[in-house]
Amino acid sequence: MANPLLLLPDFLLILLGFVICRRTALDRPVWEAAEKLVYFLLFPVLLFGSIVKSPLQAAQAVNLAIAGVGTTLIGIAVALAIGRWPGVDRRLHASGAQTAYRFNSYIALAVAERLFGTQGLAWMALLIALSVPLCNVAAVWPLTRHGGHSTLREIVRNPLIIATLLGLVTNAAGLVLPETLATVLQRIGLAALPLGLMAVGAGLAFGGLKAAPRLAAALLGIRHALMPIVAIGLALALHLAPEQRSIVVLFGALPTSAASYVLAARMGGDGGYVAGLVTVSTLLGMLSVPLWLAVLGALTGAA
Repeated sequence: MANPLLLLPDFLLILLGFVICRRTALDRPVWEAAEKLVYFLLFPVLLFGSIVKSPLQAAQAVNLAIAGVGTTLIGIAVALAIGRWPGVDRRLHASGAQTAYRFNSYIALAVAERLFGTQGLAWMALLIALSVPLCNVAAVWPLTRHGGHSTLREIVRNPLIIATLLGLVTNAAGLVLPETLATVLQRIGLAALPLGLMAVGAGLAFGGLKAAPRLAAALLGIRHALMPIVAIGLALALHLAPEQRSIVVLFGALPTSAASYVLAARMGGDGGYVAGLVTVSTLLGMLSVPLWLAVLGALTGAA
């Protein structure tokens, strides 16, 4: 579980997307369309199907949710507090703070499925459903002071949240999908992770961090050091089962969301700066995820 090559298959897919986008006729416009397909269809179907197929016990789900949401809230609080430091560029902070607490859902689900199968997917989907609204509000709030945008409609219409909530309701009601429909959903979901990871690679961009390297270091430190430590502390304090502990720590150690760039660019922020943060965070994630899982294993005697 703490194998340093844990994320290698996922990062090879990311690298493949990066190369295809820049060295073939399948350039950026093609991948922008692919991102929409994954975000609005493939990914929601994967979340819904995973939750419906996996039983979620209420007592276990509550503690898991507390650990995941607690990790996210602490990351948000510290990231926003950095904006009050003397000398911090307000526009760069408003653009980049989101990279400290947002997470790459594609990598999250790919690794969760590899570690614990369908049950791992369901647990991670629950954390994503609870954290996405918090992260979206926190990400948009600083940018609204520069662009005057609102967040409520984006959250209500978020396909990932809708799919996860529908899955939770279906699961709680004990409904069983017809075999034909379940098979169709499974096959659609199988396409979500590889295509999503390749789309992440297609969107990577180097450079852009020279404007505020100290701010970048602080934000990346929250994402790859503070949040994993908080996740470990909460998982142990809440006495989660070993598999759930790993899911929470994985959640806390993830690289940031590639969608951070899109949000910053559309709301008048510094897109180049955020693209640099996303790229560095994605590369750091290959080390941080197995590292913090190994730390958890050492602390619990499971290494």
